[in-house]
Amino acid sequence: MRAVTFQGLHTPLAFGDIPDPVPGTGELVVKIGRCGICGSDLHMTEDATYGCRHGDVLGHEFAGEVVAIGSGVSGLRTGDLVSVLPLMSCGQCAACRKGTVQWCENFGLQGGGYAEYAVTRPNQCMRLPSDVSLADGAIIEPLAVALHGVNLSGMKAGDKVLVLGAGPIGLAVAFWARRMGAAQVVVQDITDFQRERALAMGADDFVVDPGDPVGSAERALGGKADVVFECVGIPGLIAQGVEQARNDGTILLLGLCTRPDTFNSFAMLSKQVRLVTSAFFTVQEYEAALAALESGALEPRAMVTDTIALEDVPRVFETLKQRNSQCKVLIAP
Repeated sequence: MRAVTFQGLHTPLAFGDIPDPVPGTGELVVKIGRCGICGSDLHMTEDATYGCRHGDVLGHEFAGEVVAIGSGVSGLRTGDLVSVLPLMSCGQCAACRKGTVQWCENFGLQGGGYAEYAVTRPNQCMRLPSDVSLADGAIIEPLAVALHGVNLSGMKAGDKVLVLGAGPIGLAVAFWARRMGAAQVVVQDITDFQRERALAMGADDFVVDPGDPVGSAERALGGKADVVFECVGIPGLIAQGVEQARNDGTILLLGLCTRPDTFNSFAMLSKQVRLVTSAFFTVQEYEAALAALESGALEPRAMVTDTIALEDVPRVFETLKQRNSQCKVLIAP
């Protein structure tokens, strides 16, 4: 099959042929219909922390058609359209039964979406309703990631929300915050690229003022934020968030930052600001993201700015390493 593979850190991905996948016991093969390029994919090719190996196929935001089923698989059949939860798990332990699959002892991140076919397991497949497209199925994962963060933040209806970063996760946070009753949602970034998209997805205002990020956000919100969502992952933003949060407020970390960061803990303590981290999502949140799309929510679809062929992935992937007007690029193998 055709696939795009990891070649090494700081090296472009390569397009070529690799062996077709064959399902083992308890496995199935999905023909990829759509796969999103995630910001974490970009990080994986630049940072050894993620442990990518030569020949790995990236891509964990995908949906497709079940085309082959191994022995011992039940509940699915060939021809089913599914969105694949990229959190590998046993499906049987207490954590899996609860839906918190990220805490399964057999947890791992499912890749394989930058290809024509991928092997997965039935407990990772969520069947798509007839009115939810494969493109929709590929954006459920970032929606679920954002929803998990909003749920963990303790955000309440009537809160003032500040979102740092207008990438797909930040925009998805704006969507959920608006949907869940936030009184005000302000998105802050250092460029203007995603202004219209942020407003379309639920933001009341979009702030770009690198010279005065604290003051500009406060003016847009009419005060300090009840909840600050850090959706970028660069050093310095926790400290900035401490300034932007109200007394007894919350900072929720969604941005992936692998570099050391420092902040003044006394400033945080003196305001009794809570710092909360968010990892992945639950099965129930994945289901809720799917339900939002099935119910007709149009806003999340605004994240998709381009759909490209598999052979174009190496070139486009390199362009995404620099900020541009793209938001969520989907691959159509």
